[in-house]
Amino acid sequence: QVQLVESGGGLVQAGGSLRLSCAVSGRTDSSYAMGWFRQAPGKEREFVAAIHRSGGNTYYGDSVKGRFTISRDNAKNTGYLQMNSLKPEDTAVYYCAADSRNSGPILTSSRYTYWGQGTRVTVSS
Repeated sequence: QVQLVESGGGLVQAGGSLRLSCAVSGRTDSSYAMGWFRQAPGKEREFVAAIHRSGGNTYYGDSVKGRFTISRDNAKNTGYLQMNSLKPEDTAVYYCAADSRNSGPILTSSRYTYWGQGTRVTVSS
């Protein structure tokens, strides 16, 4: 059974940075695409970033482009989301996702098989 566990969320002031991690267990290889989504209170889940299984190709949502960076360390079975220049509107629960059926990047949440439990990010103004 594949499990994803996010960490790294917290409270930060506007303009600050956080790095989220997503540890994948239950697989010994790295043949899965990964992505990050977020959901703010009262809003639909939003695509944030996605990365190819090799780490060589990435894609970002318009609202985070230029501020967030997705990466992965396949040797550690861990994905990352570096978030810089954070804004109050980035406040949300952030979820990582993985899928082994496609190489990625995958932008659509419904195409992911595995999800983490989420980590909360709060950006104060």
